[in-house]
Amino acid sequence: MKDKEEIRVLKNLTAQEYINLEDEFGAQTYSPLDLIIERAEGVWLYDIEGNKYLDCISAFSSVNLGHCHPKLLEVFKKQAAEMTQVSRALRNTQLPLFFKEITAITGKEKILPMNTGAEGVETAVKLARKWAYTVKGIEKDRAEIIVCEKNFHGRTTTVISFSSNQAYKENFGPLTPGFKIIPFGDTDALKNAITPDTCAFLAEPIQGEGGVQVPPEGFLKQAENLCRQNNVLLILDEIQTGWGRTGKMFAYQHEDVNPDILIVGKSLSGGFYPVSAVLADREIMDVFKPGDHGSTFGGNPLGCAVSIKAMQVLLEENLVQNASEQGSYLIEKLKTLKNPHIKEVRGKGLFIAIELDEPARPYCDRLLEKGVICKETQNSVIRLAPALVITGEQIDFLFDSLKSIFEED
Repeated sequence: MKDKEEIRVLKNLTAQEYINLEDEFGAQTYSPLDLIIERAEGVWLYDIEGNKYLDCISAFSSVNLGHCHPKLLEVFKKQAAEMTQVSRALRNTQLPLFFKEITAITGKEKILPMNTGAEGVETAVKLARKWAYTVKGIEKDRAEIIVCEKNFHGRTTTVISFSSNQAYKENFGPLTPGFKIIPFGDTDALKNAITPDTCAFLAEPIQGEGGVQVPPEGFLKQAENLCRQNNVLLILDEIQTGWGRTGKMFAYQHEDVNPDILIVGKSLSGGFYPVSAVLADREIMDVFKPGDHGSTFGGNPLGCAVSIKAMQVLLEENLVQNASEQGSYLIEKLKTLKNPHIKEVRGKGLFIAIELDEPARPYCDRLLEKGVICKETQNSVIRLAPALVITGEQIDFLFDSLKSIFEED
């Protein structure tokens, strides 16, 4: 322990000094861009050197409402001054209001609040397994859950156990059994994978980390029908695709599907606080009894208050519609780009991919020079996910920046 006089507040550091501190004391689990962001507002990020960037990562869809939305900030400050946390050992004034708001929007009867997306997925897995044994009647410890290749549902031990990315699993065994992996969007593979021991099918409606992979039209509806026919729960992970990202409140609504279990997170709180949730109807959720599952911070008053406001703002400002309109506009413009390395432009709403036949990182680096921050995924895919508050003028700036790097001499 350092003496008090040795501990000082560090101010006005250079970018490299910040980087050195992070690298010296932080676990090396990320390789971030070497930008030091000190301020954010709407769709813009500002670094310590005064540069301004259009944010097309949006904290992986955590800030769908834009950075530091003033209405959320007001509620956040007010609630923080009154009460932040009491745990579920007590009741509080914000939790019931949060439950009422989110169940009204999703149409589900019950909710279990958590904090992170990975916690939400873990919760859904436990819920499906308990339902399998207590309702469906599967023999103890034999329940199976079907998942998809190139999925990304988090980084806990159980979740990486059903990833198809071997790098996520290396040296983290023994892994959790009970999962089958099928190709994403393959109805026949799903049909063939279902057995009497299958309790659930877990999927992202559109795979984000997998490269903004949109399944064949009709796949989700066919999957829903197969689940109904075989008494299998349909679990949809809308942690990244939910809350307007794809131009619908939830991506499954593009096919008029109704999941048995819905997992949400990220932008649920507008990026102000980690809040996730698992939703289902009573006949499923009621298999959980006191002591079966929980979270110290899940359902805390601060997270609930800001999440309520985030859901209200999403509706009041018509941001789902804006995502649909601006996303369609951008996709059509992107399809006019002339570059032999572009294989495909795809996506829904403001969840868009430009797939290349070569590494995408150099393109992202050149975009950074133009004032646009985006992230490559699956090596050859540029993923674009700006905040849903983006305007047509800002979309034009984004497109012009992309055009300049793809069509430069």
